[in-house]
Amino acid sequence: MTIQYVKGVGPKRAKQLKRLNIHTVEDLLYFVPREYEDRSKFKDISQCAEGEQISLNVEISGYPSKIKPRRNLTILKIPVRDHSGHAQLVWFNQDYIANKLTIGDRIAVHGKVNIFNNEIQIMNPVFEKGDHEKVGKIIPIYPLTEKLTNNEMIRIMTNAIRDYGHSLKERLPNYLREELDLMPIRESIINIHFPKDRKQYFEARRRLVFEELLTLQLGLFLIRNRTKEINQGIQFPHISEVDGFIEGLPFKLTNAQRRVYKEIEMDMEKDAQMNRLIQGDVGSGKTIIAILAMFKAWKSGYQSVMMAPTEILAQQHYDSISSFYKEYDIRCELLVGSLSNKKKEEILDDLRTGKINVLVGTHAVIQDKVEFNKLGLAITDEQHRFGVKQRAVLSQKGESPDILVMTATPIPRTLALILYGDLDISIIDELPPGRKEIETYAVGFNIVDRIHNFVKKQILEGRQAYIVCPLIEESDTLKVKSAEELYIILKNEVYKGFNVGLLHGRMKPGEKDYVMGKFANGELDVLISTTVIEVGVNVPNANIMVIYNAERFGLAQLHQLRGRVGRGEYQSYCILINGSNSKISRERMRILQKSTDGFYISEKDLELRGPGEFFGTKQHGLPDLKIANLFTDMEILRLAQKKAKEILEEDVYLVDEKHSFLRQSIIDLFKDRIKDLIFN
Repeated sequence: MTIQYVKGVGPKRAKQLKRLNIHTVEDLLYFVPREYEDRSKFKDISQCAEGEQISLNVEISGYPSKIKPRRNLTILKIPVRDHSGHAQLVWFNQDYIANKLTIGDRIAVHGKVNIFNNEIQIMNPVFEKGDHEKVGKIIPIYPLTEKLTNNEMIRIMTNAIRDYGHSLKERLPNYLREELDLMPIRESIINIHFPKDRKQYFEARRRLVFEELLTLQLGLFLIRNRTKEINQGIQFPHISEVDGFIEGLPFKLTNAQRRVYKEIEMDMEKDAQMNRLIQGDVGSGKTIIAILAMFKAWKSGYQSVMMAPTEILAQQHYDSISSFYKEYDIRCELLVGSLSNKKKEEILDDLRTGKINVLVGTHAVIQDKVEFNKLGLAITDEQHRFGVKQRAVLSQKGESPDILVMTATPIPRTLALILYGDLDISIIDELPPGRKEIETYAVGFNIVDRIHNFVKKQILEGRQAYIVCPLIEESDTLKVKSAEELYIILKNEVYKGFNVGLLHGRMKPGEKDYVMGKFANGELDVLISTTVIEVGVNVPNANIMVIYNAERFGLAQLHQLRGRVGRGEYQSYCILINGSNSKISRERMRILQKSTDGFYISEKDLELRGPGEFFGTKQHGLPDLKIANLFTDMEILRLAQKKAKEILEEDVYLVDEKHSFLRQSIIDLFKDRIKDLIFN
C-alpha cells in the first residue's frame, strides 16, 4: 500500500519520504533507526555528572527567570527539585515554555547536564507532564531528509505500526524460527523501532538481520545454480599433457596451487559453465594457475582471454604468459589502448580467424569490435576493479566460455560468498617456499630523517624504493603531506642527485604507464605515489616501501601496498610512518608488524574498522541491505549461509508450501535480477 495513506503523511510528506526511498507502508516499517537515545533510566539530581544525557523526575520549585545577555538571545531558567537536590532547567530563545509550567508541576525531563558555578543545569531539556512519550523510554533516531523532523517520523511510524503492523507477513518458516529462537515478525518490527529495553532491541535486530541475510544468500545460491543449469558450457577433455607442462616448470607448485588447479580442471571437464573465483594473497602464485587453465583450453582447441585493470599489469601478464609458452606453438597477443590502429586491426583480424590462442589486455578486450573465433576461457584479474557488468560482457564474447576470476584482495570467505555469491571459491592459502618475509616497522615522524638515510643506502646498493602518500594534492583540513608536495620536497632536497618519479590517480593512463614503465626498467630510484600502485607491476628490484600517514589507510590496503615489495631475491622492508597516537592506530600497526597473512589481516581490518571503507558493494551488483551490515554481522551471516545451504539441499526450487513466503522475499529483493533466479 502506498505511503500517502498512513495517518500523518498525505501527498506533501509522501514526497519527502520518497527521498528516503520510502514508497510503501512496508518500506516505512523496514526503515530502521540509525541510532537510539536511551531516556528510559531515571536518576536523581544528586547523580548528575557533567556532560551526560540524563532523565529525571522533578517538581517545579520556583518562578521562571529570564535574562537577555545580548540581542537575539534570551536565556530562560526554571528551578526544579527532587528528594536529593536542586537544579535549573535552561532553554535558549524558548520564552514560551515559561507559560507551560507552574510551581508544583511534576514533570519528566531529559537533557544534557552542565555544571556552572556549582549549579546543576539541564540544557534545552525535553519535558512532559503526563504519559511517557518523549522521556522514560528508548527513543529512535532516524536518518532524515529536509523539512522532516525526528518527532514527525516517530509519529508517522507509530501510526503505521498501529494500523498496519498486523498485516506483516511472517516470511520465515515456523520450523526455522523455533529452531533458532527468533522473534515473530510483528514483534521484531515493533522492537526495532520502539524497543522496550536493550535485550528486546538485540533480539529484534538479530531476527531481522538473519531474515535479510538468509534471503540474500538464498538468492545468490539460486542465481549460481541457474547459471550452472542453463549455461551448458564447454565440456573440455582431460588433457594429460598438463602434467608434463607442470613438471617442466622452473619451480614446484605448492599444495594449495595443485588443489586449486584440480578444482578448476574438474570444473572445465563438466558440461556446465565454470564460474570460479581464485582468491590468493599477494605472491601466492595465481597467475600460474591461469596459465595452466589456458594451456588446457589451447590443447582442447579453444582460445583464452585475460583482462587486467591497467595497461602495465596487462603488459606484465603478457610477458609472463609468453615466457611460459615460448616452447609451445601458442600465439599470445596484447591488446591495449596505446597500440597503433594498424596493430589493433591486425590483432582483431587474427583473433577472428583463430590465429591468436591467448589474448591479454585491458577493458579494450570487451569492446564491441573484439570477436573471437572460439573462446573457451575468460579470465579477469583483480576482479574488484571491474564491475559485474564488465565480467558479464566478457563472458558474452563466446558461447558460455568458462569464467575464472582472480583477486589478490584477501577477504574473509564468509564475506566472499556474498560479494562473489554467483561464483565458486578457490583459495590459495600458502605462499611458495623461499620467499623472504618483508620486515615491517611502524615508526613515528620523529625518525623520518633516519628512514630516508636508510632508503638512500639501499638505493646506492642498487635497489629502488616506493614512497606512498594518502593524498594527491595539499589539503586545507588535513595535516597530511600530499604526493605532489612530498615529491617537490624529496626530489629537490632529500633525494637530490637521484632519479625521482611521481605517480597518482589523476594522471592520464598513458602518463601513468610511462612513469611506471620507467620505474620497472630501473630508470627511477624512487617512486612517490598514491595508492594507484596497490595493484600493479612486478618490480623485483624494488625492496623498500615507505608509507606516510599509514593510519589513514585500511589494514587490507596497507597489506596490498606492502605486497609491491618482496618480489625479488633481496631482503625487503615496509616502513609505516604513523601520524596518530591513538590506541586503535597503534593496534592496527602492530597487526601488520606481526602478520603477513592477508586473510588474518582482512578479518582484523573488519573487526577494527567495522563498516564503511573496506570496499563498496555497489559494483558487485548486490541488492541494497536495509538492516544488516555485511561487516559487523559476520556471525549472523555465517549462520544464514549454513541455513541457506540446508534449505536448498532439502528444497532446491523452494516449491514447498512452508518456503512460499521466503521464495517471495527473494523475488522482491532480487527484482532487478529476477531472470537469473533458478525457479523462473
